Amino acid sequence: MSALGGNAVEFWDACRAGRSGIGPIGGIDMTGIRFSNGAQALAFDASKHFDEKQLVPLDRFAQLAIVAAREAMGQSALDLSAEEKQRAAIVTGSCYGGKASEDAGFHSLYYDRSPRVHPLTIPRLMANAGASALTLELGWQGPVWTVSTACSSANHAIGQAFWLVRHGIADVALAGGSEAPFTYGSMKAWEALRVVSPDTCRPFSKNRAGMVLGEGAAMLVLEPLERAVARGATVLAEIVGFGMGADAHHITQPSAAGAARVIGLALADGGVAAESVGVVNAHGTGTAVNDVAESSALRTVFGSHVEAMRVTSTKSLHGHALGAAGALEAVATICGLREQAVAPTANFVEADPETVTPVTSFESFAHEVAISNSFAFGGLNAVLVMRR
Repeated sequence: MSALGGNAVEFWDACRAGRSGIGPIGGIDMTGIRFSNGAQALAFDASKHFDEKQLVPLDRFAQLAIVAAREAMGQSALDLSAEEKQRAAIVTGSCYGGKASEDAGFHSLYYDRSPRVHPLTIPRLMANAGASALTLELGWQGPVWTVSTACSSANHAIGQAFWLVRHGIADVALAGGSEAPFTYGSMKAWEALRVVSPDTCRPFSKNRAGMVLGEGAAMLVLEPLERAVARGATVLAEIVGFGMGADAHHITQPSAAGAARVIGLALADGGVAAESVGVVNAHGTGTAVNDVAESSALRTVFGSHVEAMRVTSTKSLHGHALGAAGALEAVATICGLREQAVAPTANFVEADPETVTPVTSFESFAHEVAISNSFAFGGLNAVLVMRR
């Protein structure tokens, strides 16, 4: 569920067409804010997925997580027994949690001077609300938690779920991320940081002006390959490696060395040689410093092989969905592996000699291995390695 549509098919169709979901932000008074565009999930209508009673304890970010999980579970055709549900894990990522509920509570308390806030404000705003709601819906009783590591949250969630399943701590896992950051308070906070583009997101383009915020959710069902094949599941791709680590460098400025180290850790975890990687779905935020640092990291790890690889940033299409970004990008990477193609980097105008040059139109491209990068504020990095 994203600015590109209401399901995985619509999402990939938009990626194939290079159709960006970035447009004027609605539902918020943006008067006086220096930017006006975002990537909102306009296809999402909560009333089509939940009745009024179900919606009472759920913030928008949790609603998005549940709808994405329903799609993932439906595609997987996973049907667990009561005993198996005790060994089924859920790991979700979210940067903000229930930001809309939090803002509404603060507005009521401080602006309206109301002595009361909604009694379910805490359950709605807690970052684990989506994961907890999924346990109620699915009845899963294994390890469940939420990761909140800013823009790397979803990659951290998927990677940790991958490790749980690979090491036999859980038999299956549901993992991904969700985010709904579009509130007035959140937009003012991002404005103050001066990293949001006044128009659109142009990753790796010389005239890039910053990131564009997005929202949405994506979930993956993970299980051992042998188990999936044995039950006749349609296997979409294989996660083979995960790496995570901290820059210990700066709270907002990225470190090329830190990013390179974590890409290397992910490749080593999967036993994957650098020269076998065909596609990189970059963190690619479109900010001046990130794109240079990430390009430097890629050149450090891959050397001259960078010229043979394809690099893209799908944030130019679905926006920077913060804690959900890695999950959306994992779906784009998986779809590319399945179709043997690369989604384009939209809005590209001019090559920058300081950065890699991305794929700018949909391209058929044979590749067996792809990586997806997430490099977060606070210097917390997470990289997934996926195989066809």
